[in-house]
Amino acid sequence: MKIQFFILLWIGLNLLCFRVTALELYGDASLQARWFPQSPLFAQQQSVDGGIVVEPALYAELAPTVSLTLSGLYRYDVNDSNRSHGDVREAYVLTYGDWGDTAWEVRIGLGRVFWGVAELHNIVDVVNQLDLVEHPRDRPKLGQPMVHLTLSGAWGIAESFLLPYHRTRTFPSLAGRLRSRFEIETENIYESDHAEKHLDFALRYSHSVGIVDFGLSAFSGTNRVPIFLPRLHVERPPTLIPYYEQISHFGLDLQLTTAALLYKVEAIRREGESNLLGVKDPYSALILGAERLLDGIFGTPWSLTLLGEWSFDEREELATSIYANDLFIAGFLAFNDVQGTELTVGVLMDLTHSSQVLNLDFKRRLSDSWSIRLEAIVNAKADPEDLTYDSRKDSFLGVGFTLSY
Repeated sequence: MKIQFFILLWIGLNLLCFRVTALELYGDASLQARWFPQSPLFAQQQSVDGGIVVEPALYAELAPTVSLTLSGLYRYDVNDSNRSHGDVREAYVLTYGDWGDTAWEVRIGLGRVFWGVAELHNIVDVVNQLDLVEHPRDRPKLGQPMVHLTLSGAWGIAESFLLPYHRTRTFPSLAGRLRSRFEIETENIYESDHAEKHLDFALRYSHSVGIVDFGLSAFSGTNRVPIFLPRLHVERPPTLIPYYEQISHFGLDLQLTTAALLYKVEAIRREGESNLLGVKDPYSALILGAERLLDGIFGTPWSLTLLGEWSFDEREELATSIYANDLFIAGFLAFNDVQGTELTVGVLMDLTHSSQVLNLDFKRRLSDSWSIRLEAIVNAKADPEDLTYDSRKDSFLGVGFTLSY
């Protein structure tokens, strides 16, 4: 939280130095609940969970070419103390201009970026840390301290990042559902002597050529995904300590748009990351996907998007990722009505193990300000050798009511 405090202090000083010409405050407030129909694995866990979420945001114009963006999150959870938390998602000053035929912009502060074209998860997306206590599928991100320079022109878009601080991953507490079978300690260990203050670097070039959109990226620094070191105890089960390694990462994301299908590719080559045996093992990983849009189905305004994605990690059973050899099939039904009704049905199948997970998601606006979301994640099959086996009894039904302002 110290780095967030200093960034907010720096933002406050900028507000004092500029004259605000436009100001906009907006955001969401949600009431959420989950029901876990299966008995919990641990005595501390409950079958019903709930809480409130507030996500305010502010945009201010400080000068003709200077703006400020702030956004945050506060969640209160009735059971999981780790899930009750606050975070500054974004807090950056943006300035921009032109340099000949090239446009430039600079963001300084806490920011979030997204790389990738796949739907289920994105192996090329390595800048931000994930906030795992928020949601197992939505992939919400923590704000990353950064200096982000973007140059763009007819030749494409080039981005560079200086990342001076590493943020650790969040995990459920002992009382939280969707947790590991072992307690994950709050202590964190780093391979670098500079620990969380190691200076990381990232680059990305993206462009569109005809029907092809592609991005090339590189990252060098502290891995956002930890491995876990066991700690043995005399009178209680072993615990796990997150360990963050130094990695080099190269990525490609590509999207090919044709009249019939949308083709998607994500591929990476990574060095410096250990496998499940604790051995540093350079590896490649790949996501291949295809998407088809069907308009006016059944003679209605409805549109149906069919999606298939295959994820593969060449380390296979030694992979630290849960997507080592998995097939994801989904359908997205948009009713195209004034309420913005959407229904998603997806199934994730592990092709190495027998695990299967079903995902249902329904969204609809109730009014101009209120909306509802119903969701279900069902662990249909579980293999004891699968990394996801810990959550085999954490299938849930969820409901959320959101007020947008």
